[in-house]
Amino acid sequence: MINVKLNNGVEMPILGFGIYKITDKNELYNAVKWAVESGYRKFDTAQFYDNEKELGEAIKNSALKREEVFKYGIQIKVIKRL
Repeated sequence: MINVKLNNGVEMPILGFGIYKITDKNELYNAVKWAVESGYRKFDTAQFYDNEKELGEAIKNSALKREEVFKYGIQIKVIKRL
């Protein structure tokens, strides 16, 4: 996975895996497992999605070390003004 270096020196993966609207626990577990195996290290979640607990469990059960997961959970959305 390719990273970009931010102004503060933090390296952030340019691609993240979103889990919005995945409500089935088995589906979420498998999707995260496959995402990790494919190289994803940044995951987009929010309390609003109501599945962050399952995401955490799937990552915990993966072969990833905690420090390998991108830990800055900031989702920035840019809105173009007309």
